[in-house]
Amino acid sequence: TVRGPKAEEILERGLKVKEFELKEKNFSHGGSSKGSGAGGFGFGINEHIDLGLKYDPTTGIYGMDFYIVLKRAGNRVAKRRRSPSSVGAFQYRY
Repeated sequence: TVRGPKAEEILERGLKVKEFELKEKNFSHGGSSKGSGAGGFGFGINEHIDLGLKYDPTTGIYGMDFYIVLKRAGNRVAKRRRSPSSVGAFQYRY
């Protein structure tokens, strides 16, 4: 799991390899609030050296899968079993 600016950098490199074009089947649609139907997308690359990483003969060439989950920060707060709470604006009424 990678978050923040480092995640954005890695994602941009991966999308550059795919020329910033993904197919319809790369995106998850609908489904339950848990798991893969939560609004994310994924894609794979065949060679890690396309990302600009150095080639190491002992490791060889390997592929990589990217999966990006698009959820609001704090989403688990509303879903947890112990002391769930609402997330977002209008939590407290004045």
